[in-house]
Amino acid sequence: MAVGIKPIIIQIVGFKNSGKTTLMNQLIQEAVKHKLEVGTIKHHGHGGVPDAPLTKNDSEQHFQHGATVSAVEGAGSLYLQATVPKGDLASSLHVLENWPLDLILIEGYKKWSYPKMVLLRNQDDQSLLDLTNIVAVLTEDQTNVKIPYPSFSKDEAASYIPWIMDYIRRQRLHD
Repeated sequence: MAVGIKPIIIQIVGFKNSGKTTLMNQLIQEAVKHKLEVGTIKHHGHGGVPDAPLTKNDSEQHFQHGATVSAVEGAGSLYLQATVPKGDLASSLHVLENWPLDLILIEGYKKWSYPKMVLLRNQDDQSLLDLTNIVAVLTEDQTNVKIPYPSFSKDEAASYIPWIMDYIRRQRLHD
């Protein structure tokens, strides 16, 4: 990443079991193939505190005893755990925006206004089309859903992955 260039931010939104994590993983792999540095933020929407990747170490104990941020480094990997206001994407994003990244993918946080890839399972999910900043939609069934955005079948990764990567390239050129 060039110094001083802000990363491109894209949200991946949809209801439970719509394929958000699958799409995130596809985009991460493709972006890495294009030599982009990628960061991610996932909204833990199932209630409670998500399981930390850190267990039974000093850093986890520090966090459990009230530290706001706790990290541990080993073999070139840094695991970070932090307390932020509930539902405050901005605090999490601030950490990643200051990292040398080209792309930040956000899974969830439907109400935030970053560019969004929306995943629709069926007509019942059409309320998601009322969200702001939709750049494209992936659907399981396009036959009865009128979509006023670029749309792709979730079964056609060969179509939507290049489109998304081109979108990222165009955004990087504008910055």
